[in-house]
Amino acid sequence: MLVSWNTTNACNLSCRHCYRDAGARIDEELTTVEARNLIAQAAQSGFKMMIFSGGEPLTRPDIYELTAYAASHGLRPVLGTNGTLITGEVAERLKKAGVMTVGISLDSPDPEQHDRFRGVSGAWKAAVEGMEACRRAGLSFQVHTTVMKWNYEQVEKVTDLAIRLGAKAHHVFFLVPTGRALHLVKESLSAEQYEHLLYRLMKKQKEAPIEIKPTCAPQFMRIAAQMGLKLRFQKGCLAGISYCLITPKGDLQPCAYLDLPVGNVRETPFTLLWQDNAVFQHLRAENYKGGCGTCSYQRICGGCRARAYFYYGDYMAEDPCCLYRKGKNVLVEKTR
Repeated sequence: MLVSWNTTNACNLSCRHCYRDAGARIDEELTTVEARNLIAQAAQSGFKMMIFSGGEPLTRPDIYELTAYAASHGLRPVLGTNGTLITGEVAERLKKAGVMTVGISLDSPDPEQHDRFRGVSGAWKAAVEGMEACRRAGLSFQVHTTVMKWNYEQVEKVTDLAIRLGAKAHHVFFLVPTGRALHLVKESLSAEQYEHLLYRLMKKQKEAPIEIKPTCAPQFMRIAAQMGLKLRFQKGCLAGISYCLITPKGDLQPCAYLDLPVGNVRETPFTLLWQDNAVFQHLRAENYKGGCGTCSYQRICGGCRARAYFYYGDYMAEDPCCLYRKGKNVLVEKTR
């Protein structure tokens, strides 16, 4: 079980796809005391990992204190960052605070294309330097890539770069239109590209010495099974089942991209919201509709609930990006 907390809305970049629409800090962000209470309740609720993200979490002055507090409560603290603020000293402090892994965004092997997407010149160079600082400090890191039409053909090259840099994993995020990404719907992958890239990634996994994990594309579980790959994951979409997200001001939602607040941890204890909320109970029942409801892989895939909610207004609807629900089984034979 893992919980993600957007620690702040502040960010030093201006990424085109940011689901948080981050930039300036907001007044209502959880205080240090409130954050410590949230961390304690997450541990009490049985969560094993806490993701500290943003905005940019390294703009929050108490981030070292809070990650250390999470570690003291038996949680595995991990950081989701753009990497540009990680110096040698920062990497050492994060390691000392108990941070287990740092996820650093890198969207292209081409610095100019990455910088254009992230909105700041020099972002690629700074992110790579942040990875190198982590490696020197003995702090585990992984590379995060958001894939769209413009970098669709580059993803495996990013995997190769991640391997050369010493990353332990490459996680590939499939765009869900929310936040600033609402303006990028036409730049999202088509259903055919979505399916084809998943096959490419699972084929790459067969030869790569690091973990490759698609995110917000739960069909990778079906494709891995069809290709005979044994992965450590139990289910594709975890929203509301064994994963949730807290926004900077304390709203709780099933996942980062399913923009459906179910309550606020300032008003109702996190433990009660997680245990009793009706939306979470509905998601855990797994009574999916349409193609997802009849699919033989529904228990290990589940379809993307955030994508279903965006396109159909129903988080239990079928995933519109899945070709398999239409009886198509693309590229299985070609990628074995």
